[in-house]
Amino acid sequence: MGNKILQNAQYKLKEERMNMADDADRRRKFWAFSVVGIMLIISLWYYRVNPIYMYIIAYAWFGFAYGILLQWGRFCFASAWRDLFAIGVTRMFVGIMVAMGVFSVIMAVLAANQLSTFHPGPLGIHELVGGLIFGLGMVLAGGCASGTLYKTGEGNGTSMLALLAISFSQAIFVDAQGWFDKLLRGYIFPQPKFTLAEKFFGKGLSLGEYFIANSIINTIIPTLIFLSLAYWFVARKGIVRRIIEKKAATLPADGGDVKLGLKDELYGFWQMITASKRTTLAGILIGIIAGIHVMAMQSLRDKFGIENFGQALVKLGFVEEVSRRGTVFDPGYWYITTQEAQVGAWVLEKFGWNMKDNIYFGVMNGIPEPWHNPALLMSIGIILGAAAIALLNKEFKFKAPTKELAVWGILGGTLMGLGARIALGCNIGAFYIRVAGGDPGGWLFFLGMGGGALASVKFLNWWTERQLKEEDFDIDIEIE
Repeated sequence: MGNKILQNAQYKLKEERMNMADDADRRRKFWAFSVVGIMLIISLWYYRVNPIYMYIIAYAWFGFAYGILLQWGRFCFASAWRDLFAIGVTRMFVGIMVAMGVFSVIMAVLAANQLSTFHPGPLGIHELVGGLIFGLGMVLAGGCASGTLYKTGEGNGTSMLALLAISFSQAIFVDAQGWFDKLLRGYIFPQPKFTLAEKFFGKGLSLGEYFIANSIINTIIPTLIFLSLAYWFVARKGIVRRIIEKKAATLPADGGDVKLGLKDELYGFWQMITASKRTTLAGILIGIIAGIHVMAMQSLRDKFGIENFGQALVKLGFVEEVSRRGTVFDPGYWYITTQEAQVGAWVLEKFGWNMKDNIYFGVMNGIPEPWHNPALLMSIGIILGAAAIALLNKEFKFKAPTKELAVWGILGGTLMGLGARIALGCNIGAFYIRVAGGDPGGWLFFLGMGGGALASVKFLNWWTERQLKEEDFDIDIEIE
């Protein structure tokens, strides 16, 4: 009798737990689909106000797609460098390189058909310096510019603080004392701006010329070189050990030493590329979406007869929101940090700070209201897309930062903001987009970003060891 009562109690407890899990799943699905529903309702409202607003709604939906893929693939440039240097894992590094290679081919096709919105940036040492500062910050904050957005969508409190720091540090930096204006006028603006295709072949180019110069020479060959270095110095040791073990098992007892040839090395390289199919697939899809994004924005510009959304805002009467040139920040492709700087400036202006007496906001980008800001809607879309997929995958959870993580988030976000302004872009705008578009300056940012990431990894290792010693931890870990 007693056993039967106990069994009934256990059954009821199990049933209650299953019901609670089912309720939690239903709530997560409800909120995930609610995010999509809100996006649809806002899109319809914008269209009803004025059809031209579909131009900026397109940014939001592409951001939503980026957010889904970034979160699903755990796609983060900070993770790529940190994992490479700290624990010898190449998964994320490979995914980013694959994405860029795919995107470069698409960009060549779009450029040849006059469907590209891409424009190269000034080529100079500022890209290397900005990348170095940005790399320092992204590892400290635990996420790059794009990673910070999708992790905010997951409920990561440290990333939320980093995002605020990115926004306000940029806004204050470009307006303080006018020295950034001097840097722009005196050094950055005079630097040459070109893609390799333009440098080699001039104007009016064919698909073959864009593909050879911008895709193969500027992107794919350097990408293969960096992937080969990652294989040889990081991934090879573990992969080769497995290959030798597999070969040795097929040899007789006195078969001698196992020798590796070129075929084995190529097989090992391929093993590294395909080690994480999810990340690699996410990289390929991001490259495709980024290409479609560029084509869609150029098509919408042609449809509405504008070159920049600032022209639409002027026609609608929102003259005070645009720059003195009548423009707002409207890159026409995936970009992260400038729109965050505009939010910081918009808030500071509400407190009486004149943020338009400088080149960056006053002449170049303007300070539109957030609901009129094309690129900002893209960033919001990234957050919402990441939130939706995280909810569906049971990966959404608000994580309040510890005091230490809060400090790293704010410091890292500040450094990312400063680095992004000096380089005129972040890991997306100054590296990913530029390299894929044929701008060799993107590789300068990449090298600087890697150097900064390495320095941050070494600093954090030192800091952790110091903390353990101060707290009298005696840890002896033996790894076989």
